[in-house]
Amino acid sequence: MDFSESLKRSQDFQRVYKKRNSYANRYLVMYVMENETGCNRLGISVSKKVGNSVVRHRITRLIRESYRLNEALFNSGLDMVVIARQSAKDRSYKEIESALLHLGKLHNILK
Repeated sequence: MDFSESLKRSQDFQRVYKKRNSYANRYLVMYVMENETGCNRLGISVSKKVGNSVVRHRITRLIRESYRLNEALFNSGLDMVVIARQSAKDRSYKEIESALLHLGKLHNILK
């Protein structure tokens, strides 16, 4: 299995948003689109409304680590954008991880 890359360019994020294939739960929103590559690409967005830079980076690290440790469960060939909601600010790693896996189940992208 190829390891995932990250979405960095605004164009890539906009292309995933335009597909309008999203699900949400209390802490996260996830947009998913198939890509032509054999690997997954993950983009993470945390708004300034969520908190200061320390809080935003902490949430980003929690989401990235949750995905990294569960990467083998996800199907390949996907572009995913995960958006953190304001309620994710004071959550633990386990809560963010379960929210990410819950959205994977809703999208039917878990093996």
